[in-house]
Amino acid sequence: MKGSKKGWVTDRRHGGPYDRGRADSYYRRPRRPHYFVGGTYMSEEVTEERMSAESIADYHRGFDENEASGTYKDYE
Repeated sequence: MKGSKKGWVTDRRHGGPYDRGRADSYYRRPRRPHYFVGGTYMSEEVTEERMSAESIADYHRGFDENEASGTYKDYE
């Protein structure tokens, strides 16, 4: 989504690319760019081949930021 004059604004909504990247990292899932049009698992999933370059970048940003934070699901 386009935002201010600065250019791209990261879509941080639940189910969006950034959110899905963070969630995949948090749950230690493999990197797989995707997002949901609406609610997570409750709406159409958009996979990498249908994503814009900006959405793919948002996904990787979310994944990388969570990796840098070291915040992961504790399964013990």
